Amino acid sequence: MLRYRWERRMMFYQKEIPQKYETDVFVAGGGAAGVTAAIAAARCGKRVFLAESTGCFGGVGTSGLVPAFAPFGDKVTLLAQGIGMEIRTQVSKDVPLEENWCPIRAEELKRTYDTMMTEAGVQFSFFTTLCDVLTCGDHIEGVVLCGKSGLFTVKAKQYIDCTGDGDLCAFGGGQFEMGDEEGDVMPATLCSLWSNIDFSRANPYQEIKLKDAVQDGIFTQPDLHLPGIQKAIEKKGIGGGNVGHVYGVNPTDELSLTQGMIQGRKIVPEYVKYYREYMKEGYEEIELISTASILGVRESRRIVCDYMLNVNDFLSRAVFEDEIGRYCYPVDIHPKNATAEEYEKFRKEYENLRYKPGESYGIPYRSLIASSFSNLLTAGRCMGTDRQMQASVRVMPGCFITGQAAGVAAAIACESGETRAVNIKELQKTLKETIHAYLPNA
Repeated sequence: MLRYRWERRMMFYQKEIPQKYETDVFVAGGGAAGVTAAIAAARCGKRVFLAESTGCFGGVGTSGLVPAFAPFGDKVTLLAQGIGMEIRTQVSKDVPLEENWCPIRAEELKRTYDTMMTEAGVQFSFFTTLCDVLTCGDHIEGVVLCGKSGLFTVKAKQYIDCTGDGDLCAFGGGQFEMGDEEGDVMPATLCSLWSNIDFSRANPYQEIKLKDAVQDGIFTQPDLHLPGIQKAIEKKGIGGGNVGHVYGVNPTDELSLTQGMIQGRKIVPEYVKYYREYMKEGYEEIELISTASILGVRESRRIVCDYMLNVNDFLSRAVFEDEIGRYCYPVDIHPKNATAEEYEKFRKEYENLRYKPGESYGIPYRSLIASSFSNLLTAGRCMGTDRQMQASVRVMPGCFITGQAAGVAAAIACESGETRAVNIKELQKTLKETIHAYLPNA
């Protein structure tokens, strides 16, 4: 039965929506954080259902064509141990684990995620989008999802927001922060795949001719920051491109994302001219194969959690009693616009807020507990941090570390129904013994 009425461009409707699943743990989002959260909870013996809006797991690492894993370790110790390391050892096997940046072969990674999720016994559905969150006070009662069959609901004991954008928390009316003081976020990038590169002759320092090209006006925008094209399959001359920033995108607005995709597809081909005519050697025959199906969003909502991991924790190499992992990536806030001033600000901050080998910061469990709810955890890019720390923990190894911790915590919390009732010693013990996480201080 459907009842509705229109009032001043607002529609009010009532509809019976079937409940398709009742589970222990519901995970929103199947990126790096969501996959590890779901697998961890399932390995702890819980029923898990995960909803993913695209047709594969992996988020920006697959659909987004991000060309490489960020560092798994601090050049002394592998920090992203556990499920993330299982994933890493099954893809790009020819690359040593100690390598700082490991090329991603997207199709290989997709299949690895499929296999691991299936073997763990996780229920999941692709092409399934979170639409609404049903709450009673600070307790989440269920979620409304939309799939090809229409609207349906899922009821769970515990919920984990791994959307990257904090959608589950926001749709439920929970608190979040976003962007800098003006609400501006880092630019996105539409990553890409390239061919016909002779890496044996190509100069890896790909920014050296950038100022000349900008001055010559070959780009739509004067972007002075070029992460570059990394080797994907070196022998075949195939590279993964992290080139061209898409400025001014609001990742929580579908029209802004739409314009961002259009802009990304416009600016990426401009780099063909740059590489062929400015970089030249090794790039003479370079070709653009494809661009990603989703934007590589670097920054979005940050869920307000019981503890907001902050830049002082980075500076102090913090240790926490409720530590669930450690990580080390620099504070990497890309310039929000293409001005020389923003570029210099980025350069200075990146140089000043990075670690020496063997240094890392702790991540507390409290930074995964959404303050607004009693049964919601978060992991990955939208976890509880300030803006600077979000720029460190947002990369895939950070998502693996926080995702597996959220999954184990949610499994434990199913018994009491409360995320804050989780026994920290039990959480840490399970992470170490069942998941094989790196927890030197527990």
